[in-house]
Amino acid sequence: MSSLKSLIVTVLVACVYLGACSGDTLPPLIASNIEITQAMPGRKMSAGYLDLTNNTDIAISISSVVSPQFKSVEMHESLLENGVAKMRSIPGLSIPANSTVTLKRGGKHLMLMQANGSAEQITLNFLSGDTILLAVQASILVRNN
Repeated sequence: MSSLKSLIVTVLVACVYLGACSGDTLPPLIASNIEITQAMPGRKMSAGYLDLTNNTDIAISISSVVSPQFKSVEMHESLLENGVAKMRSIPGLSIPANSTVTLKRGGKHLMLMQANGSAEQITLNFLSGDTILLAVQASILVRNN
């Protein structure tokens, strides 16, 4: 019997814009490889993973994340301390200039709590006051027992 594995496939818009459009060929921020897990049976918590690419010459800071399909969304980080895996909430997320930050299993990620539906919308709120609405298509959960 193999261990429990989950594979989430989520399709999202190829890129999203932050701020005003300019003559640049790339948008200021690109969100890609987005995965939103389905809650385990009997639980109301999901996780979110994605790549955020900053195409500007200044850092972009995310101050919070919200979704109407969840009571709360928190940014978390998994880490090892003295050989013990721990998860902690982080107050924000900075995407350095001209770089990509990956939210992934075992690292920084989103915790989507108390689902009242499947993830369809996730809004990233930025320190600058800008927001980006991510429109998430259907998630698929695959389990191998």
